[in-house]
This record gives sequence, C-alpha cells and structure tokens, in this order.
Amino acid sequence: MPRYAACIQYLGSAYAGWQAQPHADSVQVRVESALSRVADAPVRVVCAGRTDAGVHAAGQVVHFDVPSPRPPRAWVFGGNTRLPADISLRWARPVPDDFHARYAAEWRAYRYLLFDHPARDALTAGRVTHSRYRLNADVMHAAAQPLLGEHDFSAFRAAGCQSRTPWRRLEQLRIERRQGLIVIEVRANAFLHHMVRNLAGTLIQVGRGQRDAGWPARLLAGRDRTVAGPTAPADGLYLCAVGYPARFSLPEAPAESALIAGGGGW
Repeated sequence: MPRYAACIQYLGSAYAGWQAQPHADSVQVRVESALSRVADAPVRVVCAGRTDAGVHAAGQVVHFDVPSPRPPRAWVFGGNTRLPADISLRWARPVPDDFHARYAAEWRAYRYLLFDHPARDALTAGRVTHSRYRLNADVMHAAAQPLLGEHDFSAFRAAGCQSRTPWRRLEQLRIERRQGLIVIEVRANAFLHHMVRNLAGTLIQVGRGQRDAGWPARLLAGRDRTVAGPTAPADGLYLCAVGYPARFSLPEAPAESALIAGGGGW
C-alpha cells in the first residue's frame, strides 16, 4: 500500500494528549478520522513523538498507509476541512515503505515558553507557562550546559516512563530571553517521558535563585528523580521539529507562529 508522511500542527489544550484513548478526546483520533474520510477507508497514523495532555506541536510528523494513492494536496486540504480549528495538516508527501515516523527520526526539537511577570497574561493562557517570579535566563543557560552530551537522564525521567534505557543524547539546551519570554530550546536524539518538562522545572528553580547553577549537573550525576525539580506545566511545551535522513526528502519544518518563533532555527 502507498505510504505517506505528513506534518501536523496542533494546540493540545483541549485534548488528553496525542495518543488515542477509550474515554477521552485525542489528537490522534481526530487526525485519523479526517484522513479516513479522505481515503474512504480506515487510516491509522504513527507519530514521531507522543505528546501529553496540554502539550502543543508545530511540527509533529506522522506516517500512514492507504489502499489507494491521493495527491498530497488532497490529504492536506481535504483533511483540514474535517479537522477542528486547533489541528492543522501542514504538508503531506509520499514516502518509501521503509520510512517510519518514529524509528527513522534522527532528532526531535522542543521549545518551552515562560512568561515571568507578577501578573499572568490572559492572551497566552494555555499556550505559555506563567511564572510570578522574575527568572535569570543567563544563569539558567549556564546551568544547563553540563547536561549536553550522552548521559543517563534518570534524574529527569517520569516514574512511569516505559523506555528500556534512560540514556539519551542531548544536542542542544539553550535558554534566553526573547520578546518578553524566557525560551528554552531543547534538541536530542530522543526524549524520556516528561524529560523536557522535568528539565524546565529544575531550571526554573535555578532561574528563581532557589538553587545554585551547579545543581542540575549534580542531579544528572545522582540519577535520582525524587530530588530534582518539579515537572513544569504542559502549557508552555511545543514539539517544534523532527529531523530525518536527507534521502527521504521531507520538507523543512513549517514556518512557526509568531508566538513560538522567537528567532533562530534548528
């Protein structure tokens, strides 16, 4: 059967995460329903990374197999007419049978957004995490740099994580202030469950001055999740891009919204 890859953008606030669940609305169910109507046959999608409830995506990638081919624009425009306003197909492309949205991915990039001001911002509610305390982005960035490289990230792993190994290769962890927000950019070959939110929760405590800049490195070495920072809220987390080998000729990540762009690229 023909195989396609597609890029999906969504706001996760109204959904119980990406993955289909028996008694809750999910992004996966919405996407599969829309694509099934275009295909006139049941469609099941496999994603690059399952996001939790409330987590958003600017560049989620999926693949799916269908009994008969359709032009790429039919998947995009036909699918979007059947999707709610908070989910959008950005592109679709035929791919070889050996393409796999999860296992062929070489890296994944997330962005975490923080608004540090005593008063919360109603216009970004559910899309940016609010901190009532001023954060020092420079100190947060310096504290994060010892975490780069391949390590055992047990200290930043959720208790229910089902990964067979806690080892991951962290390629980028950059924190800076942009356009009134604290932006945390994280790129790795893969992530453990809640890893980005746990990193963010730890770095927020450093940024507030509750912990010293050497604390994240000591946590990494200690491998004890129970003494690390709290899991940061889902509101500010975005799956921004997924990287694949050039031979698949997939489009670059779509242009990001003004809210999460913040300059730069992957």
